[in-house]
Amino acid sequence: MIEVNVRELKSRLSHYLRKLEEGEQIRITRRGKTVGTIIPTPEEDRIRAKLAELQAKGIISWSGQNAVFPKKGVKMHGQGPTIAEIVIEDRR
Repeated sequence: MIEVNVRELKSRLSHYLRKLEEGEQIRITRRGKTVGTIIPTPEEDRIRAKLAELQAKGIISWSGQNAVFPKKGVKMHGQGPTIAEIVIEDRR
């Protein structure tokens, strides 16, 4: 795993992107403390294979099209506190 500070990463981003494409992982540090890790994405074939596996198990259904998300939020029905009330209570 490559370790690089933020300034170095910003100034040599193309270099580190090539390293990611080669399969390297990059640990990002700021003032000697790790702030994050960049890992290469799985190959597209592995992603498609995993999607096909989930589809065969009936966990997901996929038409092959891009996902379309509803524009409106979800309405909750029933008794009990609202989500906002739960969040406020949890913050206390």
